[in-house]
Amino acid sequence: MLRALIWDVDGTVAETEADGHRIAFNQAFEACGLDWHWDLPTYGQLLEVTGGRERLLAYMDRRDDAPASPAGRAALARAVHLRKNAFYADLVARGGIPARPGVRRLMDECQRQGVRLAIATTTSTSNVEALFSSLFGPTWRDRFAAIVCAEDAPRKKPDPQAYLLALRRLGVTPQEAFAIEDSPNGLRAARAAGLRCGITCSRYFADAGFEGAAWLRPDLETPRPMTLQTLQALDGAAESETRPRGRP
Repeated sequence: MLRALIWDVDGTVAETEADGHRIAFNQAFEACGLDWHWDLPTYGQLLEVTGGRERLLAYMDRRDDAPASPAGRAALARAVHLRKNAFYADLVARGGIPARPGVRRLMDECQRQGVRLAIATTTSTSNVEALFSSLFGPTWRDRFAAIVCAEDAPRKKPDPQAYLLALRRLGVTPQEAFAIEDSPNGLRAARAAGLRCGITCSRYFADAGFEGAAWLRPDLETPRPMTLQTLQALDGAAESETRPRGRP
């Protein structure tokens, strides 16, 4: 019996990467006096690294103008990431990032039917607060029985730490829950926690491999609405879905 639906955030609830975090990173670079810029292809490559500060450190490895010492790089990554989060919060507060198709509908359906909702993300609490306040209003936390962010689960996906903690806070077994993700690392994390996981392909991962996913689709409305009844009917079996084409 399905008792809980666990959501990833970035790319799953909203297309935050290209139109949110990437833009905020570039604003932070300028504010910090760095002659750096992440275009769409560059950011897509960097998304292979999970975590904003980790992404910055990976980028510094290819830059001649980055600090030479590990301590200097870590300090710069912290400073840039802090500025980035402030720019990101301002961007989403202005309504610049809507929820992906079907997200609000499926969440509402779960609440009506008594299926609890949870968040399992390795993005920061401040980023989650900014996005969900924009999408669902100041009482957004009332929707969720468990909220796990980077501060709670510092080991990044594909490590299953965030999902294992969400399950523990929900008080359910992996067999009683289902995860929704958008990335290969997210899928690996959910599966490592023993969860079934469906994929709604985000912009950057439309052509990625998702072996082990229960289903794969462009979003929660295409090719037909993903409903709670459909999720309950899966009962651990994989649903065959047509693989979506990559997005421009």
